[in-house]
Amino acid sequence: MMQHKIIHLHQTASTNDYLRALPSPQDDSMTVVYADWQTAGRGQGSNKWESEAGKNLLFSILVCPTSIDITRQFVLSMAGALAVKAALDRYTDGISLKWPNDIYWHDRKISGTLIETSVKGRTLARCIYGIGLNVNQREFHSDAPNPVSLYNIIGVETPPEQLLDEILHHFDHYYTLAVSGHADAIVSQYHAALYRREGTHAYEDTATGEQFSARIDHVSADGRLHLTLADGTRREYTLKGVRFVL
Repeated sequence: MMQHKIIHLHQTASTNDYLRALPSPQDDSMTVVYADWQTAGRGQGSNKWESEAGKNLLFSILVCPTSIDITRQFVLSMAGALAVKAALDRYTDGISLKWPNDIYWHDRKISGTLIETSVKGRTLARCIYGIGLNVNQREFHSDAPNPVSLYNIIGVETPPEQLLDEILHHFDHYYTLAVSGHADAIVSQYHAALYRREGTHAYEDTATGEQFSARIDHVSADGRLHLTLADGTRREYTLKGVRFVL
């Protein structure tokens, strides 16, 4: 099991920003910071993460995956997503992983991750996972289209610290697989847990606005989503290149 250094903050601008300013941990350890409230919590790009103070789990993990080649860094994203899913599976069914790094309950978003990496040569030097998980919030007021919390699903409150402990337990397992050369096991489980892993669904090319139907073929280790259209045509998309039409 990896060594954990856990820091609890009542308030911070962003847990990712907080960790970015800290020195790197040892290779066999990780630094975790969680906050009751973020004044500038972020999602992908310019997106904001809505969270009622004290109700949800807002945390970041800093690790140094120096054995991971930069061309296969998305395996780390897969590992983190599987850890969150494994923790949530204890409370409810219907949890899936929406490419690239969201956690869904059926067609609603319960968690999102912002991953920031730095490289040294051909390998990763540092990796920060910033995770927001809706735990006890009952109502959402932003323009996010489909948020849901664990409370909305199961009808009772869950201590956020309890979920954090469970996620870190599973993160130990999946991260160790990733850095010890067992990425195939992670990739297999990730694909089995993918949102819309079965059937044909609607997508939109964000560059052209074209909407089309396709099925997911796979997600490659560099993070590209590979789709197959009804006529057999294959397409691949990088982050933000395609939108799921819900």
